[in-house]
Amino acid sequence: MIAKPFMPGKRLKAVPGYALAAALSLVSVMSVAIPTAAVAAAPAPAPAAQAAPQEVNRDSVMASLVKIEKGLEYRTGEIKLEDGLAKVNLPAGYRYLDAKQTETVLTDLWGNPPGSKTLGMILAPGQEPLGDESWAVIIEYEEDGYVKDDDAEKINYDDMLKDMQKATESGNEDRKKDGYAAMHLVGWAEKPYYDKTEHKLHWAKELRVEGSEHTSLNYNIRILGRRGVLVLNAVAPMSALETVKAGIPPVLKSVEFQEGHRYSEFIPGTDKVATYGIAALVAGGVLAKVGFFKIMIGVLLAAKKFIIIGLLAFVAFFKRLFKGPAAQKEIKDVTREMPEETKRG
Repeated sequence: MIAKPFMPGKRLKAVPGYALAAALSLVSVMSVAIPTAAVAAAPAPAPAAQAAPQEVNRDSVMASLVKIEKGLEYRTGEIKLEDGLAKVNLPAGYRYLDAKQTETVLTDLWGNPPGSKTLGMILAPGQEPLGDESWAVIIEYEEDGYVKDDDAEKINYDDMLKDMQKATESGNEDRKKDGYAAMHLVGWAEKPYYDKTEHKLHWAKELRVEGSEHTSLNYNIRILGRRGVLVLNAVAPMSALETVKAGIPPVLKSVEFQEGHRYSEFIPGTDKVATYGIAALVAGGVLAKVGFFKIMIGVLLAAKKFIIIGLLAFVAFFKRLFKGPAAQKEIKDVTREMPEETKRG
């Protein structure tokens, strides 16, 4: 889950608080690792002695962030993605950053874990990575096969939200171990909607980074293709929701699959069919793959942190999301590997 956390506090006008907080967490891990009790027990330093080092540290970090931002190289006009898979015809004022520079923005400026495999990033007119109200669209591609959309009208998104919130909370332990703040899914900012004519799905989530009073927006778009899905995620502070909603339509129109990769060109019996449908695109994205079940459930059993009824409910939930013989067979295999006391509940 890509995030652009917003953190309150004093800052220079050119540099937003979320970027400063992310950078400070990377520069000085000890500052977030000290237990509360230890801090309370430590003697309070004189006000002057406490303030001076903090100001120097902030100035240094902010200068580094601005330098990184100024070094980014943007492109405009027509952009070809992944050797002809898709293309972006950027509207006037919109700019594009390639995959390498997008990784720099995500990790160095926004504080996300490294290793995001993207096709690049689109910024709307007047938007800068370090702007307080800025937003950008991250582009990725998941080649898991042709995603059938026959379940689109049967999904209960209210129930799905509850399951997604539980899944987000369960993933926070690993995030903290890696030195990143916990993430909380507050709710839908925009309920999922699927355009069956254009084969485009979009929704928005409201997120909160632990320790922040402000929330962030993740606006998600999925464009279905012949062999996979283009994944577009807009990340921004929650206060920018209306701005993002206004800027998304031009982005939707500008990104499209090229000939030979379009949804309408699917060949039954020849092309691969994904083991999941629309529901899994909303609930999991990258997690919607065969192989996920065995890894995830194995972790739960080994950790022994979930009560049995919760584990079985977890399996039942993913049975509803994932389709196809391969995925269903793996779920059965995983269930068969559970201890007998777990199966009995």
